[in-house]
Amino acid sequence: MKSLLLLLAAGCALAQQYDLLLQGGRVIDPRNNLDGIMDVAITGRTIAAVAAGIPAAQAKTVIDVRGLTVTPGLVDMHVHLFHTTGAKDAWAGDNSVDPDSFSFRTGVTTMVDAGSAGWRNFETFRHSVIDRVQTRVFAMINIAGLGMMTNAVEQVKSEFQPDQIVKLAQKHKDVVVGVKSAHYEAPDWTSVEKAVEAGTGANIPVMVDFGFFRPERPYYQLVGEKLRPGDISTHMYRAAAPYMDENGKLYDYLKQARARGVKFDVGHGSGSLVLRNAVPAVAQGFYPDTISTDLHTLSMNGPMIDMQTTMSKFLAMGMPLTAVIKASTWTPAQIIHHPEVGHITIGANADVAVFSTMNGEFGYGDVAGGRITGKQRLQCELTVMGGVIMWDFNQRAGSDFRKLPPAYGIREGIDVIVKPPARGR
Repeated sequence: MKSLLLLLAAGCALAQQYDLLLQGGRVIDPRNNLDGIMDVAITGRTIAAVAAGIPAAQAKTVIDVRGLTVTPGLVDMHVHLFHTTGAKDAWAGDNSVDPDSFSFRTGVTTMVDAGSAGWRNFETFRHSVIDRVQTRVFAMINIAGLGMMTNAVEQVKSEFQPDQIVKLAQKHKDVVVGVKSAHYEAPDWTSVEKAVEAGTGANIPVMVDFGFFRPERPYYQLVGEKLRPGDISTHMYRAAAPYMDENGKLYDYLKQARARGVKFDVGHGSGSLVLRNAVPAVAQGFYPDTISTDLHTLSMNGPMIDMQTTMSKFLAMGMPLTAVIKASTWTPAQIIHHPEVGHITIGANADVAVFSTMNGEFGYGDVAGGRITGKQRLQCELTVMGGVIMWDFNQRAGSDFRKLPPAYGIREGIDVIVKPPARGR
């Protein structure tokens, strides 16, 4: 009898080949052209199976995600995370945020810091932030030596040293994914040209925040001539960018730039998305290649709010859900040359986000007081990174406490329940 029980126990253990099973959701994975009702099984840190009808008995933990949307963990390609310097009013300082405080609760498992640190202080950024958080963090190195410490340091041409960035990019190739040019005020192209020189030397893309629009260096020339295929124009829907001609038609230079391989990133931020440009562009099919937040302390409490709100904003503009998810997962993964993230493939990192879709009337704003309404809003219900549940909005992985053992929650070897003495009569 004892042998039979042992065999049955072994059989049950063998049958439970998965650690976690997300059951019955609408799986949207643009990299694998998946869009349908199916299950996602995870073993250890990797995706083990994606199919319909995986038996619940094969998993140790089963979470019912019927009626929800299951996506790869989101990739936010423009954030600011160098919060450890103590510098006041600086993106490389108090304006940056702690990654783990904002990522998982919105379905984000991968963040890309967009040039907060330059070649002089990048290694401090790595040691004090990148290597100490649970969120997967990549970084673009600012062409300015001290990065975004102050606006003034981003204007010092002698600090634009491509060879220093190439050295750092080679030394830290596991996390460095690009070069950043930002906030440049002068009428020449020095910041952009030096960033492109660094990107060419390191074989990584360049992201340009055009900063100050000047007649001597027009935006159409940036995307039409200066940027290489694979380089990124962020803050794509900024107010000063010319989008529509006098007849309300999208300018051809935008389509031509995209055709030659330039990538367009949202980078919403606190001053970089106006609906006057975004709504007609989306209506005419000029979607962003990548949806990103430009998350920092000045944008998080404004109309940007977070990644899921920014995604919902594009749904309200008419961008299809599948396109929104692709622009928030697989496309940014490809642009930063890290194809190991942004998808749900068997054997891939088990980074998964689960969203509910709220229906009603929701308002979405831009950075200049503009507003639109939409009928849907995404809400992150669950975030899994490397097979570990990092965010569980409705505690779907929990159990009814009434069905748990009486001593659940007791830390073995640490806690001891000492009952009070009985009351006297």
